[in-house]
Order: sequence, then structure tokens, then C-alpha cells
Amino acid sequence: MLIRISLILAIIAALGAGAVNFFVVKDKLATLITDRDTQKSDKEKAQTDLASTKRTLAQTQSQLSQTQQDLADANSKLATETATAAAETRRADGLSSRLDQTTQERDDAQNNLAAYKATGLSPEQIGKISRDNKDLKEAIAAANDEAILLNRKISSLSNELAKYVGPDDPVKLPADLKGKIVVVDPKWDFVVLDIGGNQGVLDRGELLVSRAGKLVAKVKVFKIDKDNCRANIIPGWKLGEVFEGDEVTPAYPAS
Repeated sequence: MLIRISLILAIIAALGAGAVNFFVVKDKLATLITDRDTQKSDKEKAQTDLASTKRTLAQTQSQLSQTQQDLADANSKLATETATAAAETRRADGLSSRLDQTTQERDDAQNNLAAYKATGLSPEQIGKISRDNKDLKEAIAAANDEAILLNRKISSLSNELAKYVGPDDPVKLPADLKGKIVVVDPKWDFVVLDIGGNQGVLDRGELLVSRAGKLVAKVKVFKIDKDNCRANIIPGWKLGEVFEGDEVTPAYPAS
């Protein structure tokens, strides 16, 4: 009997403990379920927020791309408008210059017209005067050329006469006569110059040879052509080597 009572008490105790454990497990299970639901809700909210953030980022990137494209279009438009403005400025400057030139030409024409009217001459008379003036200028130019030739002829004849009258007198050459040596013969000490009778060179005329402002030699003309002549290097006056390109000037320039 005692054993039966003990078993009954053990069973009752086990049932009580099971009931206690059931309620404890039930509370823990409820807590776990609540935590699971909370975590699920948080996860769903986080996913929703992430999706929203991605959409916002995509929109921002799209807006940024559009803004960059708009900026590029604006820069291109600005460059085009700047080039157009520069072209218009140059065109305006050109028109202004042409206007100034046209205005000046108009003023000159008005002045010429006023001067023409002041003469009291007819157009035919003015035309004849202009033609006569042109003919006169041509005649003067021809006379000057002839005078130059005559002067050269006189100088040449005077020089020929001087050979007999005063052979030791120096031959004077034009003061502005300048030339260069184009050929040098070191064996026979003679040179060819790029100046001749057309430039006023005379037989027996003496010229100084210089290089970089330094005297090199003195030469004496013995043969003359129209635009060149030959000259011998005067003994005792060869102070250095004579080269092609050396400059020559009159030793005795005419005053």
C-alpha cells in the first residue's frame, strides 16, 4: 500500500513537473515566435528600404547623367555662340574698316571734285594737261638718262685724256659706287668685280677691298664691260687674302 501511494505521488510529481516544463517551454516558444516575427518584419522593412534606396539611387544616377548631358550641351552651345559672336565681331570690324575707307575715298573724291571745279577747266582741258604732263615727265626721264650717259662718256674721255696729260693723277670714281668681288685669281693677283661702265667705273680707277670693315687690299681697274670689270691687286697693298664677296669702294671718290 505504501508503495502504491509512493508511485501515485511520484506520478503526480512528474505530472506537475511536466506541467511546469510545458508552461516554461510554451513561454519560450512564444518568445521565439515573437522574436522570429519581429526579425521577419525588420527584414522585410530593411528589404523594402533597400529597394527604395536602390530606386532613389537609380533616379539620382539618371538625373546626374541627364545633368552632365545638359552641361555638355550647354558648353557646346556656348562654344558655338562664342565662335559666332567672334565671327560677327570680325565681320563688324571689317565693315567698319570698309566704311572708314569708303568715307575717306568719298572725301578724297569730293576734294578732287572741288579742286577740279576751282580750276574752271573743262574735262577735255584737264585730260590734255594730264597727257602733256605725262609726256613731259617721260621726256625729262629720257633727258636725265641721256645726261647720265653723256656724263659717263665725258668722264671716260677725260680719263683717257688724263693718261697723257696727267698719268699719275688719281682717277676719281662716283662716291656712291659700291660693288663686290665675284672672281679671284690668286695666281695672277687679279679679280673680277660686279660693277662696270654702267655703274660709272673708269679705266685705271682704284678701289679699296674690305671685309667686315677691315681693309684687305687695293685694286686697279684695267678692263671694263657694261656691268663688270677686271682689276689687278696693287703690289704692296695686299694686306691679307682676297676672297669672293669682299666689298669694294672708290679709293678716290669724286666730290
